[in-house]
Amino acid sequence: MTFSRMVRQAYSHPAWRQLCFRPMYPGVRQQQTAASLGDVAGMQISPLTVLSPEEEMMKDAVAKFASEQIAPLVSKMDGEGCIDEKVLKGMFENGFMGVEVGEEYGGCGSTFFISNLVIEELAKVDASISVTCDIQNTLINTLLINLGTQDQKNKYLPKLATEYTGSFCLSEVESGSDAFSMKTTAKRDGNNYIINGSKMWISSAPLSGIFLVMANAEPTAGYKGITCFLVDAGTPGLSIGKKEDKLGLRASSTCVVHFDNVVVPEENILGKFGHGYKYAIGMLNEGRIGIGAQMVGLAQGCLDATIPYLLQRKQFGRTIFDFQAMQHAVANLATEIEAARLLVYNAARLKEAGQPFIKQGAMAKLYSSEVATRVTSKCIELMGGVGFTKDYPIEKFYRDCKIGTIYEGTSHIQLNTIAKLIGQEYSS
Repeated sequence: MTFSRMVRQAYSHPAWRQLCFRPMYPGVRQQQTAASLGDVAGMQISPLTVLSPEEEMMKDAVAKFASEQIAPLVSKMDGEGCIDEKVLKGMFENGFMGVEVGEEYGGCGSTFFISNLVIEELAKVDASISVTCDIQNTLINTLLINLGTQDQKNKYLPKLATEYTGSFCLSEVESGSDAFSMKTTAKRDGNNYIINGSKMWISSAPLSGIFLVMANAEPTAGYKGITCFLVDAGTPGLSIGKKEDKLGLRASSTCVVHFDNVVVPEENILGKFGHGYKYAIGMLNEGRIGIGAQMVGLAQGCLDATIPYLLQRKQFGRTIFDFQAMQHAVANLATEIEAARLLVYNAARLKEAGQPFIKQGAMAKLYSSEVATRVTSKCIELMGGVGFTKDYPIEKFYRDCKIGTIYEGTSHIQLNTIAKLIGQEYSS
């Protein structure tokens, strides 16, 4: 269909005539008109932030769980540096750790977009819980779902959906942004591989029952020798090192993981031999949308905790919020959060629709992490001295947000990705 013909067809559609020649009224009539417009030229048009009944239901369920089960324990978990067992158990029981895992494996059988809604809602209360959920859904479960053999799915997916976390082992001491300069090796020995090396910054390591380990099984081939192995917790030679003493996300354990002559059978290769680098790139592209959702939720949670104080605290005979400078500051912060949310939702919708999303995902991660940094910092200023204390959650949001510009690709890496794709678009 030519563009001119599509335009003529669109303008001949009754919904367009209603829109152009009749006043729009709120309520059902406007919704019905919008729904009719969605049928124009075979396109389904819907505002990014309008959720389906299933999406709305899951969002509400997560918000209720977070406020009732997580919020009372946030300070305790942050101070002790670990996730409360009851919280983790509740996450599994409510299906938050297996959003896209099929019902036949004990998961929800839901969507990528809903995974990101869950991540966002959890981050409004505690980013540590959110990142645990994020890694489980957007990295671990997705890799098993997309690449696992039937035996591997049968063995691991039911436990990942209901029982234990998984850990994604990619980074090393000298392998961060240059992810594929790794030194961890997997040497073939008959029908087995022997893994040696160490991984850094491994989230949820003490809680995990399975480790997805990127190791070079053919060093002479360079990065094309990198292969993904499934290594069970408790395998001889696998050990968990010290837990990092971090600025934020303190309840989420981040550890060094050592592999000392760890024997893994050949059938524990996930996907194809030598394709580990492709899988890592693909999953990180998706995972960045999850980090974006986490940063949006964190920023929103921080602002949500700040505004009630501004409405209650009085100075010079009126509330702080009554001052125009405060109102403008809040308006700017709310606008930035909404812009970041739209970037994240758009990237998630594109991915779910099978459309190109790498540039949009990088933009969402880049912008949302920077917005979270600005929002949390400004909220401390707006609250004054109390914002600098642990009596309010603002300082924790401030500490938690900084990792957003670092993990799953630093802001500089996102800028490189965005610029590269823009260059390709204009060159073509």
